[in-house]
Amino acid sequence: MRRGFLMPTLVVAFSVAAGGWLLQEGVDRSENVYVRVRVLQEVVDRVQSSFVEEIDQETLYRSAIDGVIRELGDPHSSFLPARDYEDLRIRTQGEYGGVGLEVVDRDGLVTIVSPIPGTPGARSGLRAGDQFWVIDGIRADTMTTDRAVELLRGKPGTSVEVEVLRPGVEEPIPFTLERAIIQLKAVPFATMLEGDVGYVPLQTVRESSTEEVRAAVDSLRAAGMRALVFDLRGNPGGLLDQGIAVSDLFLEAGSEIVETRGRAANQNEIFRAEDPDRYEGLPVVVLIDGTSASAAEIIAGALQDHDRAVVLGRTSFGKGSVQSLFRLTGGNVLRLTTARWYTPLGRSIHREREDEPSREVHALAVSGQLVDSADTAELPEYRSEAGRILYGGGGIVPDLDVPPETLSEEAAEAVQRLFRRGGAVQEAIFAYAVTYVQGHPNLRLGFRLSQEDLDAFHALMRSRGLEVERADVERAEPFLRYHLEREIALQAWDEQAQFEQSLRYDAQLAAALELLAGVESREALFDALSARLEATATARSGS
Repeated sequence: MRRGFLMPTLVVAFSVAAGGWLLQEGVDRSENVYVRVRVLQEVVDRVQSSFVEEIDQETLYRSAIDGVIRELGDPHSSFLPARDYEDLRIRTQGEYGGVGLEVVDRDGLVTIVSPIPGTPGARSGLRAGDQFWVIDGIRADTMTTDRAVELLRGKPGTSVEVEVLRPGVEEPIPFTLERAIIQLKAVPFATMLEGDVGYVPLQTVRESSTEEVRAAVDSLRAAGMRALVFDLRGNPGGLLDQGIAVSDLFLEAGSEIVETRGRAANQNEIFRAEDPDRYEGLPVVVLIDGTSASAAEIIAGALQDHDRAVVLGRTSFGKGSVQSLFRLTGGNVLRLTTARWYTPLGRSIHREREDEPSREVHALAVSGQLVDSADTAELPEYRSEAGRILYGGGGIVPDLDVPPETLSEEAAEAVQRLFRRGGAVQEAIFAYAVTYVQGHPNLRLGFRLSQEDLDAFHALMRSRGLEVERADVERAEPFLRYHLEREIALQAWDEQAQFEQSLRYDAQLAAALELLAGVESREALFDALSARLEATATARSGS
């Protein structure tokens, strides 16, 4: 079965003969597409030449294009200028020529958030918190972040001269960075948790995802892994063919993975696994949440429908549509929704937001995400291969609904007040983490921030012009502690350290480990799930 994700070229040809427009006999001029195109051109020309104020022609055309796409009522269809398409290509392919720095605009300067390990930026000694003063001979305080990224990227093997400002250093520090091929990781790390349970987070579904997942699971299995937690939380999805290929790793040959249904005949297709289950019998728990979307939902839905894995967490986002990319003149690209995705049981992954049942938000997670109710009463029911009840209605509804760690009502109200400061609080968290790491050279994983540390963070916020009440800092302590410790661990070590530092806050992972305790087979996992669901139902009926 064909697995490639086609990116067809859109070619629009307008026929003109003998200086006039060819009109089909008997077709009213007002209904003819060629007349309408000509009228549009006349409107643009007239506005540009005669409107009371000068209007840029490119702006007019872009507005017309945006208007056409807006009429579709589809948030996933869009016009991508050549520069935006390059960013999309990097996200999906995970490879580009550059120096390997994640940068943002902070305090009016292009600031390094994190050097990617193993890249020229990391090897040179650049640190999180360094701010660019000069890039390629140009003062960085005069440029946007996008412009800085353009200057830092380039052909592998070429060099770029930069100067950075560093806290505690009076003069700008010069660096010569030799560009290289930067490969972004879909699986940033893999690790063994308690009880010989492997943990693999898949952060996005790009061209290297299947290879990275395979390598990660193989290495854990070689190290004695008994069961696997496959984390798709926060995964926004990506490429259809890679979503299919990742699913194929865990399913028997011939098993249906996903069906696409569209208006065009070539968009209607059923994709099946081509290879045997690489990890036959391995107990697998898949973690999802409200930000798991697109190809991540294909994976979760396929493994759930075939009773290959227990899906745990919260209902996924419900982005079940196929976007085809059509190349246009000038390197621009039209991203257009051309089909919908359905799980092997025929459940639509796509969820129309206006048709979604109202869900009452009743809590705030320690991460800051809203936690809504999880009512399945109005959702259509399906039966898995083994006869288990699964739910449709858009998104992937987990087998075991487990909310994340939540804040008290008082803490949530204080956090909401902090949110009103926009991104300034997150910027302060980043700045504090950088300073904290520099001031604690003997820091060890598992550290805990003291009350004095939190007081110092409050003082930092006030020094940056953030008038935050001390009482709000005290009430929001669990939220601030969570984010400060995670950011400190990231800046001090890496993403795996960040994950390990925040394990004690992860109620969903804890539930997965509890479910997998002592489980040695796929059948035993589903027996444990049944026992857990029965116990939960009994507890509810008795309350």
